[in-house]
Amino acid sequence: MRRSEFLKYLSSGALLLAAGRLPEEVVAARKGRGLRFGVITDAHYADREPSGTRYYRDSMLKMQEAIREFNRSNLDFIIELGDMKDTTTDSAAEPTLRFLDAIEREFKRFDGPSYHVLGNHDMDCLTKEEFLAHTTNEGRTTGRSYYSFSANGYRCIVLDANFNLDGNPYSRGNFDWTKAMIPQEELEWLEQELAAHSKQPTLIFVHQMLDSFSTVSRKLCVSNAEKVVEVLERNEQVLAVIQGHHHPGHHSHRAGIHYLTLNGMIEKSAPEHNSYAIIEVMPDGDIIVEGFRDCPDRVMRRG
Repeated sequence: MRRSEFLKYLSSGALLLAAGRLPEEVVAARKGRGLRFGVITDAHYADREPSGTRYYRDSMLKMQEAIREFNRSNLDFIIELGDMKDTTTDSAAEPTLRFLDAIEREFKRFDGPSYHVLGNHDMDCLTKEEFLAHTTNEGRTTGRSYYSFSANGYRCIVLDANFNLDGNPYSRGNFDWTKAMIPQEELEWLEQELAAHSKQPTLIFVHQMLDSFSTVSRKLCVSNAEKVVEVLERNEQVLAVIQGHHHPGHHSHRAGIHYLTLNGMIEKSAPEHNSYAIIEVMPDGDIIVEGFRDCPDRVMRRG
């Protein structure tokens, strides 16, 4: 479930680990308490038959396993990175709301603050308002598609890239998932947030990917990712971008910022397969990812 033999690469500022547990020097470094939170992404829960590698019903068992682990792990919060549920082929709102309500109940069994990021499948036959009405975040962030919060001295910024290229929000399947964008109003809000909290180490959470400069397919990335990254790179307090959407997972690094894409929970059958992680940000800015099941461990060095 947890891994540790060195597998590959330090070249981009990260160690990817596998099979056992974290190296002893990493465990020793964790004695300094930073920020510690749980992450899942792309559950795609639905009461429907499997399709290819996607086992929709199994996401309920996988979510339950993740929440049990999170509840015994002394976390500051948990967050899911979008595509919480899926839909049936008839694309009616009522079934997908039932799926959403069911998986949300399991997610809310976490004994602490929890947060959501909007993914494209969350609007496959719903409006954003409908999705937000059936989910809750901690405090004043409920009902908002993009927002920020502080935890243990760190700033966390949640972005919503679920907008069409004309600036209209994704709604009831009216979108092309390969053409997500962050509109100008939200981009300006992001700049203001970063300026107002320049002394707080900061993490960015988003569903679609921002590292279009990497080897990942452009269709997986936010269309105006370059503009967003330009804003992030002007702010030295930004440590990492935590993403979903690309189920195999991905990592890249540029200008001192890590871009970590978590593996999708939906892939393959339970109980043998699952994917979720506990991420710890150390006081020196290093980031330790403790992966579970199919999610690899990583050590992402600051700088």
